[in-house]
Amino acid sequence: MMIRPLVILPDPVLREVSKPVETVGEELRKLSADMLETMYDAPGIGLAAIQIGIPLRMLVIDLAREDEPKAPHIFINPEIVARGDEPNIHEEGCLSIPDYYAEVERPGSVTVTYVDIDGKTRELQADGMMATCLQHEIDHLNGVLFIDHLSKLKRDMVVRKFKKLAREKDKAPTRMVG
Repeated sequence: MMIRPLVILPDPVLREVSKPVETVGEELRKLSADMLETMYDAPGIGLAAIQIGIPLRMLVIDLAREDEPKAPHIFINPEIVARGDEPNIHEEGCLSIPDYYAEVERPGSVTVTYVDIDGKTRELQADGMMATCLQHEIDHLNGVLFIDHLSKLKRDMVVRKFKKLAREKDKAPTRMVG
């Protein structure tokens, strides 16, 4: 397993629409292990493949608390097939938009079809945090970020901040060792 570097806003990769996974095999199992390792290291509760620069329709989620055993879920080609009528508001954050959080309103429940790591088609009815997390991560697969659910003013402020941070990082002198 390997920790992969995270793609950070304003990188345009985050706006790419991910391609469907064609084959579930050993390569995908290794990728899922790397994604989980990267997510745990960050630390986070969800990660889409595009967030490590791989435009495949795949995501991982683990909602277990620190004092609980890990409970990883791997979703390949996930698709929301139904949304509940009751809205739910959660404070969301994103590993690709570090240290920024905002309340986002989404449907409180969803039904998702997906393929598991063994290649079997599954369906999951989720509510609460799992529903929020699935919607957030599936948005990533479609090039949508949680800040897109905020007002234009708030979204533009966040984007400006991260563009400025990226420029400052690019200008920072590199230190030579040796």
